[in-house]
Amino acid sequence: MKKTQRLIVALLLSSSVAFVGCNRSSGGSNVSRATGWSINNKKGGFQYNTKYKGQQTAPGLVFIEGGSFTKGRVQDDIMHDWNNTPTQQNVQSFYMDETEVTNLMYLEYLDWLKRVFGAPDSPYRLIYEAALPDTLVWRSSLGFNEDMVKNYLRHPAFQNNPVVGVSWNQAVNFAKWRTERVNEKVLEREGYLKRDITVVDSVSSESGKDKKDINRLIRPESTFNTELYLTQPRTLFGDSIINYIGKNSERQTPGKKDSLSFAGRESGILFPEYRLPTETEWEYAALALNELREYNLYRGKKKYPWDGEYTRSNNKRTQGDQLANFKQGKGDYSGIQGWSSDGADITAPVMSYPPNDFGLYDMSGNVTEWVADVYRPIIDDEANDFNYYRGNVFQKTQINEEGKTVIIESDEFLSQLEALNNDPTLEKANDSVTYAERLPNGKINVLNFPGEIVTENVDKEDTSLRTNYFTADNRDYRDGDPGSKRSDKKDDDDAKMYNAPDFKPNQKDESEGKTSLISNKVRVIKGGSWRDRAFWLDPAQRRFLPEFMATDYIGFRCAMSYLGQKPQKKKPRG
Repeated sequence: MKKTQRLIVALLLSSSVAFVGCNRSSGGSNVSRATGWSINNKKGGFQYNTKYKGQQTAPGLVFIEGGSFTKGRVQDDIMHDWNNTPTQQNVQSFYMDETEVTNLMYLEYLDWLKRVFGAPDSPYRLIYEAALPDTLVWRSSLGFNEDMVKNYLRHPAFQNNPVVGVSWNQAVNFAKWRTERVNEKVLEREGYLKRDITVVDSVSSESGKDKKDINRLIRPESTFNTELYLTQPRTLFGDSIINYIGKNSERQTPGKKDSLSFAGRESGILFPEYRLPTETEWEYAALALNELREYNLYRGKKKYPWDGEYTRSNNKRTQGDQLANFKQGKGDYSGIQGWSSDGADITAPVMSYPPNDFGLYDMSGNVTEWVADVYRPIIDDEANDFNYYRGNVFQKTQINEEGKTVIIESDEFLSQLEALNNDPTLEKANDSVTYAERLPNGKINVLNFPGEIVTENVDKEDTSLRTNYFTADNRDYRDGDPGSKRSDKKDDDDAKMYNAPDFKPNQKDESEGKTSLISNKVRVIKGGSWRDRAFWLDPAQRRFLPEFMATDYIGFRCAMSYLGQKPQKKKPRG
C-alpha cells in the first residue's frame, strides 16, 4: 500500500514538474520560448541579442517622453490665423538635439566633405559646394552687415552660435551625414571597424608616403553607409575589406570556418537616423507641458516654453532678464544697455538662456527652425491623430533583373553632376533615378552619395489591397476639398487647392500658372527668432518657406526616433 502511495506521489510530482517546464523556459534567455531550441549556441544556430538593455542616447540628444497634447493652441490669435485650429495629437517618445546645430558642428561637416570630395581638381567638388551655407543672407540694402557675411560662419567668435543661411535641403543632408559618422564611430567603439579610419586626410593619403594611411583611405566613390553596412557589408568595403574591419568582425561566425562577423540590425548597437523633427514633435518638445501635469491631466496652459505669461524672468536672481532672444520692438533687438537687455543683437550662443522642462534650449527665440513637414494650412486630424506628419514619400530598394540590390555607381553619379554643371537650364540629368537636382535658385542639391543603395517610389502593386496607404507620394494627401480647388484648367479633377506648380530655374514669370504660394516643396518653420516680435515665440505659431531658400534667422536641430516601449517608471503624482 505504501509503495503504491509513493508511486502516486512521484507521478504527481513529475507531472507538475513537466507542466511547469512546458510553461516556463528552462535555461534562461538563451532558450527559445517558442521551440525550446538553444539561442546563441557557440556551435551555431539562431543568433540574437537577448541581453538588449534599450536604446542609448546618441551624441547631442535629449530624451523626450511621448504623450498627448493639443497641437496648434495659439494663446494670442490676434491675426485670426485659421491654420492654427487646435487638434488633439499623440506623439511617440523620441530624441531631440539639446541645442540648435551650431556653426562649429556645421564646420565639422564641411571639413569632412572638403577632405573627401572638395579637392579643386576633383569631379566630386560639387558635393562640397552644395553644402556651403549662403553667407550673403546677412546683406541688407540699408544695413551695414558685411562683417557678418565674412565672419559669422567661420570666425571662432561665433562658433557656438546657431548656423544660419542653411536651406531645408542642406539641413536634411547634414542629418544624413551625421547618421553615418555616428554609426561609424559606434562600430569602431564596438570593435567591428578599425580605429581612426575617418580622420585621415584622403588627399595626403594618396601620396603613397604612408601605406597604413592608404589602407584607411576614405574613398569618395564609396563612403560609409549604415543601410549598406547592414545589408551588404562586403559590398561596402569591396576587395580591401580586411583593411577596414576590426577584431569583432574577424571572429568566426559560429559553425562557419574562415567567415567574418558583422553587426546586424539584431545587435541593436546602431542608431536610427538623425533627421529633422516633425512639426508635431517640435511643438510638443517646445511646450514641455510636463511641468503642468497633475495626476494624468494638464492643469493650465502655456504661452511659451517657460512657465508664466511674460518674456521676462520672475526668478529672484534673474528677475527682469529676458528669457529669449527676440526683437522687443521697432529698432530694439537687444534692449537698452544693462539688466533689461536680452544679451544679443543678432543670434546668441546656444545655452545663453534657461532650458525648458525637457532640457531643451532656445525653443523660442534665437533662430526659427526648419521642421520636416510640408506646409498646408489645414491639419487633417481626421486622417491621423498619432505621430502626425505631412511629407511621406514611401520608397523601396531598387532590385535589378538579376535580383540584386542596385548600388549607386560613381560613374553614373559623376555623369549627372557634370551634366548639371555644364547646363544651367537642366533641372535633373535623369528622370528615372535622380542623384542630384538643380534648385529653382540655380544651386545644385545632392540627394545621394556614391555607394548608397538606390531607392524608388513604391508602385501600384505595392499598394494593392492595402488599407493604410494608397500612393507613394503623400505630400498633398487630402489637400483641400473639391469646392475650394483652384485651377487654370476647367474640369481638372487632379487640381489641388494648395499644391501650386513648382518653381523652375530661370523662370521669367514665377507667377505664371500659380494658384498659391504653397507647393509640395514648401516646408514649415517653427519658433520665433532674433528678428521676430514676441508674438512668434508661441510654439503653436507656424510659418512656411520654400525648402531651397535660406535666411539669416532660420536654423535647425535634429531629432531621432526612440525604438521600444515607453519608460515604465511611474512619475510621482501631483
